[in-house]
Amino acid sequence: MNESSSVGELANQLRRELNRYSPGGKLPSSRALVERFRVSPVTVSRALAQLSAEGLVVTRPGAGAFRAQPRAAAEPAGDTSWQEVALSADAATELVPRTVDASGVMVSLAAPPPGVIEFNGGYLHPSLQPERAMGAALSRAGRRPGVWGRPPVEGLAELREWFARGIGGAVTAAEVLVTAGGQSALTTALRALAPPGAPVLVESPTYPGMLAIARAAGLRPVPVPVDADGVKPALLADAFKATGARVFVCQPLFQNPTGAVLAPGRRGEVLRIAREAGAFVVEDDFVRRLVHEDAGPLPRPLAAEDPDGVVVHVGSLTKATSPSFRVGALAARGPVLERLRAIQVVDTFFVPRPLQEAALELVGSPAWPRHLRAVAAELKTRRDTMTTALRLKLPELALPHIPSGGYHLWLRLPDGTDDSALVAGALRAGVAVTPGRPYFSAEPPAAHLRLSFAAVAGTEEITEGVRRLRAACDEVLG
Repeated sequence: MNESSSVGELANQLRRELNRYSPGGKLPSSRALVERFRVSPVTVSRALAQLSAEGLVVTRPGAGAFRAQPRAAAEPAGDTSWQEVALSADAATELVPRTVDASGVMVSLAAPPPGVIEFNGGYLHPSLQPERAMGAALSRAGRRPGVWGRPPVEGLAELREWFARGIGGAVTAAEVLVTAGGQSALTTALRALAPPGAPVLVESPTYPGMLAIARAAGLRPVPVPVDADGVKPALLADAFKATGARVFVCQPLFQNPTGAVLAPGRRGEVLRIAREAGAFVVEDDFVRRLVHEDAGPLPRPLAAEDPDGVVVHVGSLTKATSPSFRVGALAARGPVLERLRAIQVVDTFFVPRPLQEAALELVGSPAWPRHLRAVAAELKTRRDTMTTALRLKLPELALPHIPSGGYHLWLRLPDGTDDSALVAGALRAGVAVTPGRPYFSAEPPAAHLRLSFAAVAGTEEITEGVRRLRAACDEVLG
């Protein structure tokens, strides 16, 4: 049993027993709870903190925990129906009404119910995260002089230098801004580069979180199809001409969801086409550090091959560490950098200095390359396990491309399949999967599923998850 479930179970048990104590009555000591429930002192502390946050328990340092006084009767709820008018009144004057739909993002953020295998996760399983190294880095960072002081708004110089070296080419630290993860960086980039109502070219299919950012900003996503070699340059050129767009968002390395890598012959074409259109390319380099062991040398970021400031580069440490380790970077050249900096400062001021200092400690430690090597080996093993299981158990689901990086597979369903029905059937069978529909900004050409192999506990869960998916397909597909 993991720590979080132990905390929840102990909190539930203590909650049920609170009626034994009068208001103000003292609960058993932490030592007594440790002995009685055979849990760690940390579990007891966190369970009591949970009850304290709920207003059921009051903790007093040195004295113990006490049952809280009864809550006052809740005041009657007000009438919030007026907000429907207020929130929609401006839409009539907007060229492209802003819509905030987080459903495509929540699929990979929401934890599935207990017992359900998580094939829809967007982050590494805790067993793959460098928890010990992150903890040590945070501890060392906390002892640095001035760690709680205000950092430069652009980010710590040493961290900007580290990101610049990772991008390569002529990119310098002066052209890098530290951001609160990749999602924040993409939000800043789209706000900086396109006014409300403007078209923005996107890969099709593409990351739902980016589509959500664009629509929330009142932008109009225009799809440009990708194949096994990435975006199709001829269609990209046609889309620029047809729409007058000034922004193209792409993931040249292990594209989400297809896993495609932009082919060498297309890289220069994409930059040339964007330059001739007077447009920016937003490069979302989100999983460069989740390469598989058998990948071979990786192509450089597009930003490393761009002397003219066409590319606005987005990178992040989050995918390779933890969803809570939200440290990323924006890199850009020319006047656009000042606009990016201004928007970030207005939105967030800066990334908290302790987190930046911890990032420096982590990536500078011997544990960092060891972690990346271990993850590369484990992701390859998990990918191979899932592809083998799918071919044996679900041969009717097409797997056109097996990526050598990233954390998921992209499957095409048989013609006529309702992906939402299959997703619901899979959940009934005990496995959570991601439907393909949210990855398309227009009508999808076919039904798809995205299956993650990084968020599960190991290969046994992958094999069992595919077995459960087989049962769901038997139910839904007949």
